[in-house]
Amino acid sequence: MALPIWLFILASVIKSVIVLGVLLTAVAYTVWLERKVVGHMQNRWGPTRVGPFGLLQPAADGLKFIFKEDLTPPHVYKPLFIAAPMIALIFALTSISVVPFGNSFTIHGYTIPLQITDVNTGLLLILGITSIGVYGVALAGWSSNNKYSLLGGLRASAQMVSYEISLGLSLVGVLIMSGSFSLRAIVDAQSGHFWGFIPRWNIFHGQIIGFFCYLIAAYAETNRIPFDLPEAETELVAGYHTEYSAMKFAMFFMAEYTNMITVACVATLLFFGGWHGPLFGPPLVRVILPLFWFAVKIFAFLFLYIWVRGTLPRFRYDQLMAFGWKFLLPLALVNLIATAIAVAW
Repeated sequence: MALPIWLFILASVIKSVIVLGVLLTAVAYTVWLERKVVGHMQNRWGPTRVGPFGLLQPAADGLKFIFKEDLTPPHVYKPLFIAAPMIALIFALTSISVVPFGNSFTIHGYTIPLQITDVNTGLLLILGITSIGVYGVALAGWSSNNKYSLLGGLRASAQMVSYEISLGLSLVGVLIMSGSFSLRAIVDAQSGHFWGFIPRWNIFHGQIIGFFCYLIAAYAETNRIPFDLPEAETELVAGYHTEYSAMKFAMFFMAEYTNMITVACVATLLFFGGWHGPLFGPPLVRVILPLFWFAVKIFAFLFLYIWVRGTLPRFRYDQLMAFGWKFLLPLALVNLIATAIAVAW
């Protein structure tokens, strides 16, 4: 049964508040997880002092950013200098609004989807919003009136242009197989099994090359090691956010980790079956399990992000650009053509 307009608005507000709270908490503890995992990889402890196992360290860091003096250098262009971190964070948070987290559930005959809003072009919306987010980085570099910041902003823009093409092409194979831009429809197309035991996820259904292209492009899109050239401290001090402090710097920090979670959500939805997984137990458990499987897949993807950071060195910038244009783009095209031929056959 369709929801009345007032109940639809109320449900949307409640879902937005819950998703935003969970997302910001996940961002804070992804930082904690990264510090702990990389610490153990490097034979050190990571956060241990604030709370058990350092679990309250994210709260301490947040308070530090709030109360730290906010310095604005006199040579910056203030309107864009102030707006840049807001642009980066707002567009990073907005993209999560179309991500479905699980099946719909029914209350008193009303069906409520586990998603803030369901649009038929959800994938295009995410790609468009995340692409606009790079304006925050570029404007931060330009408005700082600092050569290191400017180079960092230019690098981020060049990476986005180079790797956005490969990232988009890597997803076209999934779109051909599912026949829809709707994220929920893409997940529904991955239900069922091959031969009774292999999940019908796209990663097992001919899109392993597409996933590889998406994974590499996502690392470059989110400016993560080994592609964190826009903020390479050995070359650019801190890159585009060199002149930022306090909450303005924290906004860039939050935007980066929010984008990581968004990328993990898209990878889970498009290649790993979304919330699909083994279902068992009473009805309440069957409602909760899809959320659990979705969270486990996102965690696995984030752990891979951190693992790569603790393992691989940073590329040179010419290597980064050459890899994107000379290897990743042709590989994504080959995957697209092969998928089109296989579906048509």
